[in-house]
Amino acid sequence: MNLQRTIKSPVTIKGIGVHSGKAVQMKLKPARPNHGIVFVRTDVKGSPRIPAHFLNVMNTQLATSIGCTRASVSTVEHLMAALAGAGVDNVLIEINGPECPILDGSAAPFYQEILAVGTEAQLRPRTVIALRRKVEVKINEKWAVAEPSSKLEIHASIDWDHPSIGFQEYAYVDGVTPFSELASARTFGFLREVEALKRMGFARGGSLDNAVVLDDGGVLNPTGLRYPDEFVRHKVLDAVGDFKLAGVGLQAFVRLHRAGHDLHSQLMLTIFKDPNNFEIVSGLDREEEREPAHVRAALSRGFAAAF
Repeated sequence: MNLQRTIKSPVTIKGIGVHSGKAVQMKLKPARPNHGIVFVRTDVKGSPRIPAHFLNVMNTQLATSIGCTRASVSTVEHLMAALAGAGVDNVLIEINGPECPILDGSAAPFYQEILAVGTEAQLRPRTVIALRRKVEVKINEKWAVAEPSSKLEIHASIDWDHPSIGFQEYAYVDGVTPFSELASARTFGFLREVEALKRMGFARGGSLDNAVVLDDGGVLNPTGLRYPDEFVRHKVLDAVGDFKLAGVGLQAFVRLHRAGHDLHSQLMLTIFKDPNNFEIVSGLDREEEREPAHVRAALSRGFAAAF
């Protein structure tokens, strides 16, 4: 049986937000089965809860932000990717600011903290979404194609007119590719854009300690890159985090080109707006039993009703 999982004990993580530049503290706490991943803004009156779900995505400019009517949390993608890599389904995240800490610009510090306390199985089966037919999204030169698969597979490519990047591609297969090969790939940006971004309210906490920074000639970080293809690996990491916002596991073979948070969000919306695109697969051994037809239909209508 494929069981849900939570963390064994609380985890406290401190840092600064890459865009806000503000200090922030998060506490990850174990949560009951079927709770999902939920943020709580402890610094806002009433401590509003924000479920980590694609329907709660409010902004995808340079990061993924989720929110409700009273509060939001931005730059959730690296933490969400770490939770996906560690196989965590249920966790309560108390956060005292509007943005997750950037740490070193990757998911590795989150992932390592989760592994340090460990995870435990819960006596409830996982439910996953299995794609039933091909779904495509295109935004200018960016595109995404999702097709049926028995697991989550992401094949991403990027093409940047820069001597340190150029054309890169990377394939990740959930349960096959070690998540550690993605976890430490850092976010990146260009020096020529920094001042403009700061005037717009972004990158106020950015530095060589939490991002790969490039000028026109190459990488400015003294230690260089962690991988020759670190740029595309980070793009796949972002996709893993954004797809974790499905709220349940996603089974699909996804090909991405020049993708970003906006494309990931649009792909999720396109998949779930039509119940014929997917089916609900029981958490019992995925090849042995699927939800009864009437249950599957009701759940599918529930997804579609949100549109």
